[in-house]
Amino acid sequence: MRILDPHIHMTSRTTDDYRAMRAAGVRCVVEPAFWLGQPRTNVGSFTDYFDALLGWEPYRAARFGIAHHCALALNPKEANDPRCSGVLDLLPRYLAKDSVVAVGEIGFDSATPEEEKAFAIQLDLAREHGLPALVHTPHRDKAAGTARSLELIAASGIDPGRVVLDHLNEVTVADVVDTGCWMGFSIYPDTKMDPARMVRVLQEYGTERVLVNSAADWGHSDPLLTRATGEAMLAAGFDEDAVDQVLWRNPVAFYGQSGRLRPEPDAQASATSATHQGNSIDRGGS
Repeated sequence: MRILDPHIHMTSRTTDDYRAMRAAGVRCVVEPAFWLGQPRTNVGSFTDYFDALLGWEPYRAARFGIAHHCALALNPKEANDPRCSGVLDLLPRYLAKDSVVAVGEIGFDSATPEEEKAFAIQLDLAREHGLPALVHTPHRDKAAGTARSLELIAASGIDPGRVVLDHLNEVTVADVVDTGCWMGFSIYPDTKMDPARMVRVLQEYGTERVLVNSAADWGHSDPLLTRATGEAMLAAGFDEDAVDQVLWRNPVAFYGQSGRLRPEPDAQASATSATHQGNSIDRGGS
């Protein structure tokens, strides 16, 4: 089983996670920019964060045989903080970087006017830079937030085939399935979706334009739930080709639209190792 996890926050995970993910079949990850758990107080903190997603994290992943790419954005939660608004001016130079394969996470957290403004601006940036967009649908009022997200996507003029609406569930998938957008599902231990529920969605709606991710972060999450979903699909009667489509070919096709995706780890390992070879420091640990 080969896996590309299309949404995972490896900054908050350990080296043991990388090792276990590789053993489970994960060969590539995409890490979207997200809220780190406490407020950032200035734009410079985003600069440091983006630099780490472009430099240190790909190197760390490559040591365990996993290719690492990222999506960059001002995330919805921090779009409400005026101290962070300058990130929108910073983004264009970062979106030109080779390992950036999407703009994300963008979308809604509390569906404020500030979030909507940042959402629209970043959809335009995705369109201008020829990048896919990863849209966070809110945890509260998810149906209304998904509907408004689809309205803004349509108004932006971006090709819906270059947009994934993530954190969908059984209620919201029906609103997205006929829009041309991709459908993203996060598999969690206690919240969002679980493998059994995901299998039922796949049985009802099929495997086209579906991305399954772990969205693993600093909270109660599990970076191996993509593998668990593949195993649940096989147990439910899906064949290996369907599993490969959902866990590998679909995310490769979606992020491949950036023209920058290198899904095989060996393609990145030499470049990232060379970048860090000069200091030859093994930071070790987790």
